[in-house]
Amino acid sequence: MPIAFITGASSGIGAACAKIFAQNNFNLILNARRLEKVNHIANEISQRYGVKVHVASFDVRDKDAVQKAVDQLPKEFSSIDVLVNNAGLAKGLTKIHEGDTDHWDQMIDTNIKGLLYMSRAVAPLMVANKSGHVINIGSIAGKEVYENGNVYCSTKHAVDALNRSMRNELCEHGIRVSAVNPGAVETEFSVVRFDGDAERAKKVYQGFDNLRAEDIAETVFWVNSRPAHVNINDVIVMPMAQPRAGFVHRK
Repeated sequence: MPIAFITGASSGIGAACAKIFAQNNFNLILNARRLEKVNHIANEISQRYGVKVHVASFDVRDKDAVQKAVDQLPKEFSSIDVLVNNAGLAKGLTKIHEGDTDHWDQMIDTNIKGLLYMSRAVAPLMVANKSGHVINIGSIAGKEVYENGNVYCSTKHAVDALNRSMRNELCEHGIRVSAVNPGAVETEFSVVRFDGDAERAKKVYQGFDNLRAEDIAETVFWVNSRPAHVNINDVIVMPMAQPRAGFVHRK
């Protein structure tokens, strides 16, 4: 059975991706910092779909932990077919001259460096196998900018550039590289952005029919399910009510 390695798999898009890949007979490597939550998801998936699941609990910001986790994968999980670089976050929503530099560091270290560390650890395995697929979860914030999103938008613009660079450099090794860029998806994203303020986060999604994690997971799986000679370079998925970043038509 093919193997998919999904980061940030304890909730939201990552957990939804884990379920849809399992439904389609992929064994899984699931990463998250929250061990209890990712173990619960892993147990649920393995019992429901009969696939093998290996849990790798580490922070993608920790370069050494990333490499150690990949180096110590059980042999049956060492041939990775798909890497879904999903782990990412936003912190704060402020103007540049009022920004919290700790928030900046968290976003840069997770959204850019974490993706780089994961790709650097897994891509050589794919190169050795002369096959594989890296799917980076970007954002509409990587295509446009919106007020007070300055550093978050910058990190996702970096993901957009890395996606194109990785595609150029891995093509000769038979490795596909794709990006899925969502608009507003109701997950824990805004709760994290607002440091646990659930009431403020809830208001982000009021008055319109937002995307669900399952919408993005279905897109990710569709991108991977194309024939080997087909690469879906880039997909933008928006709620009907959000024609662009930073604007939502609310009822």
